Amino acid sequence: MASSDPSEPFTPYKLKQTLTAHKRAVSAVKFSSDGRLLGSCSADKTLRTWSTSADFSALQEFHGHAQGISDLAFSSDSRHVCSASDDKTVRLWDVETGSLIKTLQGHTNYVFCVNFNPQSNMIVSGSFDETVRVWDVKTGKCLKVLPAHSDPVTAANFNRDGSLIVSSSYDGLCRIWDASTGHCMKTLIDDENPPVSFVKFSPNGKFILVGTLDNTLRLWNFSTGKFLKTYTGHVNSKYCISSAFSVTNGKYIVSGSEDKCVYLWELQTRKIVQKLEGHTDTVISVSCHPTQNMIASGALGSDKTIRIWTQERD
Repeated sequence: MASSDPSEPFTPYKLKQTLTAHKRAVSAVKFSSDGRLLGSCSADKTLRTWSTSADFSALQEFHGHAQGISDLAFSSDSRHVCSASDDKTVRLWDVETGSLIKTLQGHTNYVFCVNFNPQSNMIVSGSFDETVRVWDVKTGKCLKVLPAHSDPVTAANFNRDGSLIVSSSYDGLCRIWDASTGHCMKTLIDDENPPVSFVKFSPNGKFILVGTLDNTLRLWNFSTGKFLKTYTGHVNSKYCISSAFSVTNGKYIVSGSEDKCVYLWELQTRKIVQKLEGHTDTVISVSCHPTQNMIASGALGSDKTIRIWTQERD
């Protein structure tokens, strides 16, 4: 594991490819857990999949939502993809064929975020209706409605074994829920209480990465309730920008930014190691490939592109 030694020189990421297909702002990009696919969704009401092999060829286009899409997620086996839309629905699709399997109805306002649990028998979604809903994938039925927040829900994620859900909101709170009972186990509140724009569990499930609209990312140990690290330098005061853990070659935090760049911080030292330039609008979403040193980023409406960045050994 010599590669995670912070004293080793950092190999910069370089732009490998620019994918242009969406007709409006890109809202989210995510790699599948096997790394074979990249999914993207957009305000243009479509969801798209791309092959991550050499050429990044376009595979499927998923049509059916009546309004723009804010988020997507792949099932663990990459056979299904779900999407969250302003049309108040979550839709479940067949990745291979692009056909619609189910429409999950119940939210009373825009659905903003969506994720599968690791077993992929449940979907969690968060909405501007201030609730978090848990859905049964097989039946499409809503299993639970969590009265989660007092403002729009900006993120909802399962931990690595699917036992916990973390949610965040403009109300300034992050909450941890027991996925089976729906009980709130913990509420994280910061003194300042800025709106929380994004949250996710770390790969090992011990930490939570929290993005807030005061241009800050924080790493939180949720069992002790302590903030461990703060990452700053990027710009995030307006949009719900996603961030990610990069663990394929050392440990880094990756985030989009409203200054049109992608930022990489060394997890331990909190130093900015690289700022990826090239997008022409806010970088709203980033995703790290599960096994390769590769980052995907998507940008808003004056850009509309997805960029693929790779770390090439010279």
